[in-house]
Amino acid sequence: MNLDAAARHPLWWDAVVAAPTRRALPGDTDADVAILGAGYTGLWTAYYLAKADPSLRIVVIERRHVGFGASGRNGGWCHAAYPLGIGVLAKDHGKAQALRQIRALAGAVDEVGRVCNEEGIDCHYAKGGVLTLARSALHLRHVEEEVSEARSIGLSEDDLRRLSQSEAATMLNATDVVGGVWFAHGAAIQPALLVHGLADACERRGIVIYEGTAATSIEPGRIRTKLGTLRADMIVRATAGYTSDLPGHERTIAPLYSLMIATEPLPEHTWQEIGLESRATFGDYRNLIIYGQRTLDGRLAFGGRGAPYYFGSRVTDVQDIHDGVHQELTRALVELLPQVEGAEVTHRWGGALGVSRDWRPSVSIDRPQGVAWAGGYVGDGVATAALAGRTLAELILDHPTERTTLPWVNHSWPSWEPEPLRWLGINAGLWMAKQADSNEERTGRASKLAALGNWLRGKSR
Repeated sequence: MNLDAAARHPLWWDAVVAAPTRRALPGDTDADVAILGAGYTGLWTAYYLAKADPSLRIVVIERRHVGFGASGRNGGWCHAAYPLGIGVLAKDHGKAQALRQIRALAGAVDEVGRVCNEEGIDCHYAKGGVLTLARSALHLRHVEEEVSEARSIGLSEDDLRRLSQSEAATMLNATDVVGGVWFAHGAAIQPALLVHGLADACERRGIVIYEGTAATSIEPGRIRTKLGTLRADMIVRATAGYTSDLPGHERTIAPLYSLMIATEPLPEHTWQEIGLESRATFGDYRNLIIYGQRTLDGRLAFGGRGAPYYFGSRVTDVQDIHDGVHQELTRALVELLPQVEGAEVTHRWGGALGVSRDWRPSVSIDRPQGVAWAGGYVGDGVATAALAGRTLAELILDHPTERTTLPWVNHSWPSWEPEPLRWLGINAGLWMAKQADSNEERTGRASKLAALGNWLRGKSR
């Protein structure tokens, strides 16, 4: 599988105009609500605000173009996931609250599909669930733990169930499969079509979106840019992995890179060998996360972590490509699914996702200051951002609902360490995950490095 000729932009961008098509902020502007960031969080917030109160003047500004960040380049998993897992969620907030949070996220998966149908957004939504493969005896222990945690908070087999070796291999005929877990609350999507379709739906409701407008600072009552100041009673920060670019927020969110590849469309006889007939998204239980999906046009889109964190939370276009990590992803895909050996890799890309210091997402509002924000999704942001945007709209409008009392609302993040400690710690964590996978594959036993990495993130398996 040759990477040299692969296009260096997200596969998903082939279906949209990946450049500014809307005008920039024309100068000083007033609004009722001003939103920084035209990705999922910002646009879902705008959408639900306008739906609840059509009289609101809502303005969204974006530094590059709609969906430029993670919203337009992710793996296309719309699933009900909490970054550190159900066990941590229950430990933090209790079983009843953990169940409420997971049910709300599951509802968001369905809500994305409903809105897409209502608004005519064809984002290739296919609710095939999430398949997590077990490929060793150690992985089977993780299966038992995951199922046990799910049952402990009240999730049933209709939500999440253990798979036998034959059941898992029938769904995805990967190497070394010994079992797995199937989670019902997940859909595959084409992420760029979703974010661009959502932007169009927002504009049909009177929301104004300005592209090519970089914020120089954000503060109560205003977003400053070189083109003018956007003033509003409520400011929404929806900047995900780009938050560290804002003065005063250098240590709020750390941008961690996740990289992807996509194959050419595979012939039907190859898909008959592989499976994924229902387009379930898939991964396994290794420490260094992988994720994949079967696209509507028959490609494999496959990604994973492992790219380094860059000093000072730097985010640049150059960092979207990392030859070593892309080569390792290609090797991992062929090792997992040897049926694709020889298929052409047509695209390779990457992007920054937003990670809070405690690896927990949050939806928050400071009403006296007139500022609201959401993020810290750690790569699980498609359905999570939809729930966050809907919740932010309700918080801004002071419309209490079950969502506005979920346990992640107004969760306060600790700050990341200053440099160089941040650089050392995050990259040490990546090294530990890689080394843990190597150790576990060689010995068949749980690695102490994996346990240490989980402890550093506030998670213990």
